[in-house]
Amino acid sequence: MNEGMPDEFWQGVEQFNAGQYYACHDTLEALWIEAAEPEKTFYQGILQIAVALYHLSNHNLRGAMILLGEGSNRLRRYPSEYGGIDVDELLSQSAALLTALQQTPEKIAAFNLGQDQTLPLPRIIQANH
Repeated sequence: MNEGMPDEFWQGVEQFNAGQYYACHDTLEALWIEAAEPEKTFYQGILQIAVALYHLSNHNLRGAMILLGEGSNRLRRYPSEYGGIDVDELLSQSAALLTALQQTPEKIAAFNLGQDQTLPLPRIIQANH
């Protein structure tokens, strides 16, 4: 399925993995607006996880938790590997972060995204074919 994904999608994946969550949002939103199903919901799920991480970087714990949940719920509709990425791994990592946020909200006040690795930040992993 990798060959069917546009270059902009892979640009968004690179931005996500580099911690450029707002840029990832902009890149994937442009794809999402024009996309048809099933890619539309797939883009939206990843986009929402990126926005969750952006909210986390701004210490918006509530927004981060809501969007982690919404993005994950959208991605659960897809097979283990879709669009050239390991969906199950992204879901697992997002669930681990959501659990950490729910269990340790006091850490968020001092959290510095990208420099503090006490929270398990999701990364998008390419699927092995």
